[in-house]
Amino acid sequence: MKSFKYLSLSAMIGAVLAFTAACGTADEGTTNGSQAGTEGTKTEQAGEANKQLQGEINIDGSSTVFPIMEAVVEEFGMEQPGVKVSVASSGTGGGFKAFIAGTTDFSNASRPIKDEEKAQLEEKGIAYTEFKLANDGLSVVVNKDNTWVDHLTVDELKKMWLEDGTVKKWSDIRQGWPEEEIKFYSPGTDSGTFDYFDEVILEDQPLVEKATLSEDDNVLVQGVAGDKNAIGYFGYAYYAENKDKLKVVPVDGGNGPVEPTNETVESGEYAPLSRPLFTYVKNESVKKEEVYEFVKFTLENAAVLSEDVGYVKLKDEDYKKALETLEGLK
Repeated sequence: MKSFKYLSLSAMIGAVLAFTAACGTADEGTTNGSQAGTEGTKTEQAGEANKQLQGEINIDGSSTVFPIMEAVVEEFGMEQPGVKVSVASSGTGGGFKAFIAGTTDFSNASRPIKDEEKAQLEEKGIAYTEFKLANDGLSVVVNKDNTWVDHLTVDELKKMWLEDGTVKKWSDIRQGWPEEEIKFYSPGTDSGTFDYFDEVILEDQPLVEKATLSEDDNVLVQGVAGDKNAIGYFGYAYYAENKDKLKVVPVDGGNGPVEPTNETVESGEYAPLSRPLFTYVKNESVKKEEVYEFVKFTLENAAVLSEDVGYVKLKDEDYKKALETLEGLK
């Protein structure tokens, strides 16, 4: 009897253990299945994030914005090598002409779009969105060997650059300066930098006729660097890149001379030559996945990359609002 009871108890314990093990296996199978489903979802999400895109994107416009966009294109290309992005710098005006003609997806600009450009785009049925990328301090520069210019007032800049039928000498601008002819270097008339200088300094009056004009800021840098009596102006990034060759001129906008720096440009203290930089995007182009991702990448990285190439980033909330605007377009 004892032996029978012992065997019966052993059998019962074995059955319980077998049942428990079976339940454990079933639970484990359910858990593993759930984990597999979660991992599968994560893999799908990662695959979506790392999706390799194809296509072409065409950009033209401001030579001032060009360094920012060039840096964006280089970084974006590392993530999306299948997307071919071409960037030209024919000037703000030239960029808008291409934008209106329908040959580009983006138009970079160092000034806001003009009313006549808006009208032409509307006539063509082209809807677009403006995105602000960074701030710039238009920089007035002279030759490194220029020892007499310590600053210039807005009135002196106007007197210097305004066409009045005379040959301009340094001594005409301020008493005691050399009786040497001033050599002028200016962005071309298609440049937003030219437009901005024309508006805030010359007040839409004609620029001195003897000025050397170029859409290529590097030509202006070389011109000023090669002539003791030269003066020029262009975006802050080009001065920052060539500090060893040029001398920047503090500008007195009415509250004393101020030199363009990240701090004075961001605060607006460097007046009246602080200005925003833009890119304009065709809404129809944003419907293409590669263009949408490029705009998104640009806005997410504009702060760092604009500072890297010598401009002044916007506030974080400005980029956040721009990304929200982009989502609305999608």
